[in-house]
Parts: sequence; structure tokens; C-alpha cells
Amino acid sequence: MNMAGCRLRAVAEQLGALWTRSRCSVSAYSTAAQQRSAGDQTTVDDSTMDDRQSYAVRALEEKALKLEEEVRDLSERYRRALADSENVRKRTQKFVEDAKLFGIQSFCRDLVEVADIIEQAVEKATKEGIRDMSAVLSQLDGKLHGVFIKHGLQKMSPLEGEYDPYDHEIVCHVPAEGRKPGSIANISLDGYKLHGRTIRHAHVAIAVETHE
Repeated sequence: MNMAGCRLRAVAEQLGALWTRSRCSVSAYSTAAQQRSAGDQTTVDDSTMDDRQSYAVRALEEKALKLEEEVRDLSERYRRALADSENVRKRTQKFVEDAKLFGIQSFCRDLVEVADIIEQAVEKATKEGIRDMSAVLSQLDGKLHGVFIKHGLQKMSPLEGEYDPYDHEIVCHVPAEGRKPGSIANISLDGYKLHGRTIRHAHVAIAVETHE
């Protein structure tokens, strides 16, 4: 951001200097023209003086044209510097927004492992008929996933869906058995997304056709 600002200031200073030089050239051109006019009125028969004045006028005209070209060039550079500055500002803003959204990404990865343990405990307690423990763990699991949703952390539900290499990791293949070949037949580890960005791939089994 500072580099873009320095470039803008440098171009602006160059434009100011060229404007001053242009005004001086125009002033000198005007003075030379007045001197030539006065020489005509006094009818000075001095061809050498006329030649010098003509040369001075031509030189000033060439210098003015050159300065105009430099002004156009610097104006274009100034516009490019402005565009670069705006691009830097947008990239910086995007970086800050991403930092706000995904700053807790590492923390979330660790937290979902806790969710795995709780879900496994709920399933085990339910199977073994430990009703009191099952109810407590279910309540805890529900509360934890409520916190997930609040902060943009979402569990994937890809079962029977299409395989996506950006979201899923294949751990095995199983017979289709009525399922669509290539679809997800089983999930061995849940995947999670944070604000739409995958932070842990789901471990899945893919249905495949079997040939007897």
C-alpha cells in the first residue's frame, strides 16, 4: 500500500514540475513574439536579428511540443499508478476479510476431533443401554454443533452423493448393491467446512460395480 502511495506522489510531483516548465516556455514564447513584433514596427533592417528571433521561436515551439508529450506520458503513468493503488487496496481488504473468517481454522480442526469422540460415545452409550449417559452426551453433542453453526463450521453430509476430490478422501471401495456406481456408500470420518472452505476431508467409501 505504501509503495503505491509513493508512486502516486512521485508522478504527481513530476506533473507539477512539467506544468511549471510549460508555463515558463509559454511566457518565453510570448516574450519572443512581442520582441519580433516590436522589431517589425521599428523597421530595423537587421536580417541577423530576425533570423535569431525566428530560431528562438521555433526552438520554443519544439520545446512546448516536447513538454506536452511528457505531460501526456506522465498523465498516463499517473492513471496507471492510481489503478495499481486501487488493486492493492482491494487485495489488502480481501486479505483482512479472509483473516477474520479463517483465523480460527486451526482451532476448528482440533475441535472437530472432540466432536468425533462425543459422537462415538453417544453411539456406544445408546447401544449399551446407558440411558442417562446417552442423554447427557446427546445434549452435549447438540450444544457443540450449535456452536459450530454459529461460527460457520459445518459438517458435510455426502452420503449417497457424488464424490468430490476437494471435499472427500477415498479410503476404500465397496460393492454398489443397488447404489449408483461412483457414489458415496459409506462415511468413516466426517468432513467439515469453515465458511464454505474445506478444513477436513470426509473419509468415504465409494460404490463400485462388481462383475461376477
